[in-house]
Amino acid sequence: MKTNHNQLLRFTTAGSVDDGKSTLIGRLLYDSKSIFEDQLSSIQQTSQKKGLENLDLALFTDGLRDEREQGITIDVAYRYFTTPKRKFIIADTPGHIQYTRNMVTGASTANAAILLIDARHGVIEQTKRHSYIASLLQIPHIIVCVNKMDLVEFQEEVFDAIVHQYESIASKMMIKDVRFVPISALNGDNVVHRSENMNWYQGAPLLNMLENLHIGSDINKKNFRFPVQTIIRPQSKEHLDYRGYAGRISSGIIRKGDEVMVLPSGFVSTVASINTLHGELAEAFAPMSIAISMTDAIDISRGDMIVKLNNQPQKTQEFSAMLCWLGNEAFQPRTKLVLRHSLREETAMIKEITYKLDINSLKREESDERIEMNDIVRVTIKTAGPIMLDSYAENRNTGAFILIDPNTNETVAAGMIN
Repeated sequence: MKTNHNQLLRFTTAGSVDDGKSTLIGRLLYDSKSIFEDQLSSIQQTSQKKGLENLDLALFTDGLRDEREQGITIDVAYRYFTTPKRKFIIADTPGHIQYTRNMVTGASTANAAILLIDARHGVIEQTKRHSYIASLLQIPHIIVCVNKMDLVEFQEEVFDAIVHQYESIASKMMIKDVRFVPISALNGDNVVHRSENMNWYQGAPLLNMLENLHIGSDINKKNFRFPVQTIIRPQSKEHLDYRGYAGRISSGIIRKGDEVMVLPSGFVSTVASINTLHGELAEAFAPMSIAISMTDAIDISRGDMIVKLNNQPQKTQEFSAMLCWLGNEAFQPRTKLVLRHSLREETAMIKEITYKLDINSLKREESDERIEMNDIVRVTIKTAGPIMLDSYAENRNTGAFILIDPNTNETVAAGMIN
């Protein structure tokens, strides 16, 4: 299938400390000629000051001063680059357990995850933890990069053993598509260019794999969900009677003439027109930004959701979810929070903590009800008003939400609806 040259691929990187995530991204940017001259000059000077013979590629992503001093990644660093085939956004996320929240944040919108494994150490506890978070976030594609193959003499047997190790843990998680590539990020083997040191590897280099990854089928085309962002009322004479409802399609397809329902009110109407900046369309699909007009004059407000009449989300005030606690302060029981779901906000509270997940052993701790930063827990949430939701497994857009502390306006949790 031909790749859409304008198609954007978001991917995240994960791995243990010193597995080479930042070096890998630096190599991707450097070898694909996606680095500005002034950036390159700055990195060359810094590398020389550190007494290095070659470029320290990790400096392309380790932007924070603390990271550069410690030689580790402690925040989510976003990088953008383009090749003739595709546009990319990279989220370089931390490997440390104390930065679980950063990984959840960076990976939440990713189409793919690059998971690095040190060829010398194989699958370790952090590999399992990162894989679980990737499966929890329903990232459709996992590319396992077995890095530092130069330190194990590029042995095929080492790579095959790690592939076998990883496949055994992936089979126990909700991971749909797993691919493997042996690399040396430091030397560039199988990153952008095919490695001459591993002729036994018949697959594509990493960049080629990313350029040709098919992500069109990852979007939910079945369930039409359209959160209304704003109401358009032109005052010109030619458009005096026009009333449009604008926003971005979260999922599904809409066509002129379709019967739709507005939630939570339950009003029913028919799509009269679908408009964009470039004119009227017969149909539109996710993730397009459009304005819809109706054949009936009904009351629709920002935060309402337009759906197909015969395909509706669940409308509820109580639901179960997996939650990653992002707040610096521990959770206080019976605290009032603001739940932001799509464009809708409702007062909410965590009614019950079902269990806390031990992120290392992946065991459930049912007796521990204390929630602290980076904890992942299963909870029941109750809201003051109705929420129109889908399960996160079916729809990553309408199955996700955040919780906000109304006193500080801090985002304290990110959730995935079960």
